[in-house]
Amino acid sequence: MKSLKNIVIHFALIGFIFSACSSPNKYKLVWEDEFEYTGLPDSAKWDYDQEGNQSGWGNKEEQFYTKARKENAWVENGILKITAIQEQYEDKNFSSARLISKADWQYGKVEVRAKLPDARGTWSAIWMMPGGWSFDDGNWPDIGEIDIMEHVGHDLGVIHASAHSKDYQWQKGTQKTDTINVGNVNTQFHSYILEWTPDLMKAYVDDKLYFTYRNEGLGVDKWPYNKPFYLILNIAVGGAWGSVEGIDSRAFPQTMEVDYVRIYQK
Repeated sequence: MKSLKNIVIHFALIGFIFSACSSPNKYKLVWEDEFEYTGLPDSAKWDYDQEGNQSGWGNKEEQFYTKARKENAWVENGILKITAIQEQYEDKNFSSARLISKADWQYGKVEVRAKLPDARGTWSAIWMMPGGWSFDDGNWPDIGEIDIMEHVGHDLGVIHASAHSKDYQWQKGTQKTDTINVGNVNTQFHSYILEWTPDLMKAYVDDKLYFTYRNEGLGVDKWPYNKPFYLILNIAVGGAWGSVEGIDSRAFPQTMEVDYVRIYQK
């Protein structure tokens, strides 16, 4: 019995050592919002982006993004609700919210579990921009953009992931991108996930990998992603892409519901 016990201890020790040696390659939760509160989004974690309102965000968008307005961004029953409303607000015909994280991260895994709006004219997004950058700084897309999830209401269920840079961008039709069809994005929650390393980006819906982009080693004009990026959650209305088939104003208000946001790093 003693020898058997020693064998068990021996293998347990090997397992512990193996786990300790491999742990640097495992993801660790470093930032989260589970939305287990009621009220406006946690001001220690989130801010509101309004800089591009007057210019339509350079994309002829129809919404005015508000700040700390309950009607457009509110947390209740464990869910963040970002809501686009058809109303006269400032000089726009719609109001909405564009939340930006106060933290930024270089590499890791981003997971946002969300249910998406479906009205024609909506353009919902979960995406990232470089830390310290704001709309008024310009220089887009040279500085880089990572789109974890984009969805337009007139193309229901088609989820896009993309990376934009100076050489790879939608205005040239050269962006790195792919899509996946998910039939119930507007009725069920799904996890929209980015895995990002110095050499590779991968995007998933739940456990389904559908976008892979490898660093070609050809410089920042193609891969400007070796720096921290912050997270953005928003619903735009209209714009060059969102209004391709018009805007169904009668279908508003429209809401993106977010169950949680989790950031992991190795």
